[in-house]
Parts: sequence; structure tokens; C-alpha cells
Amino acid sequence: MLTWPHPNTDWAKHLEEVEQVYLAISQQVTRFQQLLVVCNSIDHQHSVCNKLTCHKIDLDRVRFAVAPSNDTWARDHAPLTCLNDEEALLLNFQFNGWGGKYPADLDNQINPILFKNGVFGNTPHHSVPMILEGGAVETDGLGTLLATRSSVLTQSRNPTLSVDQVEALLSKEMGFDRYLWLEHGHLSGDDTDGHIDTLVRFSDPATLLYATATQDDPDFPELEAMAAELRAFRQRNGEAYRLIPLPAIPPITDDSGERLPAGYANFLIINHALLLPVYNIEQDAEAIRCLQDCFPDREIIPIDCSPLIRQNGSLHCITMQFPEQVKLITSGLKHSA
Repeated sequence: MLTWPHPNTDWAKHLEEVEQVYLAISQQVTRFQQLLVVCNSIDHQHSVCNKLTCHKIDLDRVRFAVAPSNDTWARDHAPLTCLNDEEALLLNFQFNGWGGKYPADLDNQINPILFKNGVFGNTPHHSVPMILEGGAVETDGLGTLLATRSSVLTQSRNPTLSVDQVEALLSKEMGFDRYLWLEHGHLSGDDTDGHIDTLVRFSDPATLLYATATQDDPDFPELEAMAAELRAFRQRNGEAYRLIPLPAIPPITDDSGERLPAGYANFLIINHALLLPVYNIEQDAEAIRCLQDCFPDREIIPIDCSPLIRQNGSLHCITMQFPEQVKLITSGLKHSA
């Protein structure tokens, strides 16, 4: 799923440039699977459809839905999917703009509109009375949650819930029975309070890939403290995780000199491939080799995400995947709420 940018989002000044990133992602995703594109209006849908056509993207693999949006960070406002005995359940957690930093009233209504319009067919769904962004949770798929405390257990998100209550709710709704909470980890320029998808990712249940920095980088102390925590974590069998450091990225800044949160951990796994954010720097080649070693059976596809980090996110942040058990309807997606 992509929630397509439009002139009323923060992308307005760089809309044409950022749409090229969306088109590149769309082109690669549709090589392997279906793509759901959420548009701001019917007119917006027609415009996006024309752009996809001009880029020779297979429209037979694209499904459209219409829902007004504040912004385009699908990872944080889209439904999260759980599988139980191969049956899918879509969970609509609440979204408040990363702790009230940005308007999110429209984004928080996207999922109810998609459900109401039957976009996900007969896939069961329900809402969860807790604020949680998809970028804040990482899992081995076997019942372990990996997350930073700073992006889940915050007063700006769920002030009335204790750690025990959060864990109980996530165990009930998502089936987690083991929690690995990080106390450290942050990239300069990140405004999510340390989303895990910018910092640490599983490549398999025993392997963690993590962000690093050089010793002269202001981010080094936090990332090094995070790495020490990762070294102390244990798998269910008591063994240490295999830890793979991702290449350190030199500071990338915007026109005003502000640091942007470029990272290689923000990759997206799709059918038979992995989309890797790159930034036109020499470290990109090393990152491609690293990810190929960790995912030898997948095609590693670099996507230039330099425009995305201008708004403090990257590739994984703007996308949301669904397992094959979630069935998109094949027609009737051209009506609004």
C-alpha cells in the first residue's frame, strides 16, 4: 500500500521529485505483486493513474482507493496484519501524528474508509484503542516484539497505559509473548521518537541488522549504546543474536543545514525482492552487498530515497505490505467514502 502524495501534504514544494520515488517503487512492486494506491480524491486518482500509465506500470496489478489524507506515511497509518492459522486479521491502531507533532485527523480515518468501502474484501478487521505506528514495531514472526521504549511507551501516545498494560494489550491483539525493549537508538533528524524501522531489522529470526555511525558522528553514542543492548539480547534458545552492522552514513543535510535521517535499515521486503533505500553516496554499494548477503534468495533493488528524507522518513516508512491472505477486491475501488 502507498498513500500517494498530493499538493495538500508537506511534499508540496517537492511534489514532482518525490512522486518519481513513488513511481519507482510502484514500478518495482508491480513486477512481483499487487499494489494498492490510496488517493486523496477521485481527481487525484485519475492523475496518479495517468502517471502510472506514462511510466508503463502494469495497471492490472494496481488497485485504487480514495481516502483523504494529511500525509503519506502509510507505514504508520495503515492497518497492521496478524496471521492466526493462516487466517489474516487487520488491526486498526490509532494514529496521532507521532505524539501530536503533526495533524493526523484525516490519516486516522483512512483505515475505517478502506474497511467501509470493502477494499480488503472479506478480511476480518477491528480497531484497537491504543496509539501505535507500524514503524515502531519489528518482529521475528514467532511472537517476539522488538521496539524502542521511546516510540511506544510515551506520554504523548498512550499516557494512561503502563508498560505491563501495553504488553498485555499487544499480547492479546497481536500474539506477542516476548518483548525486547531498547532504551537507546536515535538518528538525527528523526521525528518519530526512534522508530525501530530506522534502527534495527530482522533478516531472519536469529539475525539483526542495525544502524551504525562513525565515532566522530554525533549519533555514535546512542547507536553504540543500542548495539550494546543488542549484544545482550538473547533468542528463545538462549543464544545471542547474529548481529550485522549496516554501513555508517555520513551526515546528509537539507538546504538549511539540518541533518536528515538517512538509513539503510528502512528497507522493504516484497515477493522475491527487497527494495533498499539509497542516497547517491559511496556507502550505497556496500549496503547493497550487505543486504544481498543477508537475503541471498532475493533481488536487491536500490531506490534513490534522497527526496524522501527531506520529510524525515524513507522507503519502509511510506509503504505497508500485506500477506497474501489479505485479498484486495478487484473492482469497485473508484468511489469515495
